[in-house]
Amino acid sequence: MSLQVEFTGAKWFEDSEGIHLTLAVKPNYRSAVKEFCLKMREKVHTAVLKEYRPRSLDANAYFWVLCDKLAEKTGISKERIYKNLIKEIGGNSDTVCLQNKAVDRLIEGWNNNGLGWVAERMDSKIEGCTNVILYYGSSSYDSAQMSRLIDLIVQECEQQDIETMTPEQLSLLKEEWHG
Repeated sequence: MSLQVEFTGAKWFEDSEGIHLTLAVKPNYRSAVKEFCLKMREKVHTAVLKEYRPRSLDANAYFWVLCDKLAEKTGISKERIYKNLIKEIGGNSDTVCLQNKAVDRLIEGWNNNGLGWVAERMDSKIEGCTNVILYYGSSSYDSAQMSRLIDLIVQECEQQDIETMTPEQLSLLKEEWHG
């Protein structure tokens, strides 16, 4: 079980039980944070806190340029290409098991987060329940995830003989994401 969230502030205090950290998490993570906390139990978890670095707007624009070229060549919509690639990134999803009656509401709410926020149903071995894979959209990606998304669209374009940036140009584009 893992969860990646963005936060805008943090507070800490220390008492006899240890050091306690409170994060001011963005509201769109409400359900994911709640689900994570409810499932924690007494297990040990790890957290990595780092400064958020937004991806380059040029990198995002380049992704959509390639997506458009690929859509033109294949006849598949840009949106469908994007959603398919989102599912191939890795490290950008959580799987939850829900009672069947709650599935539609979760999927509808999740999809309202944005174009790349995809939810997929899977059968559950638990009677009366359904597993749902929740894919996070690229608006929440860190540099490594966005880099993998660019790599995937470049591979798809190369398979269709669509011209892309040279490896050197791509490397420079990726360096921008790392500040």
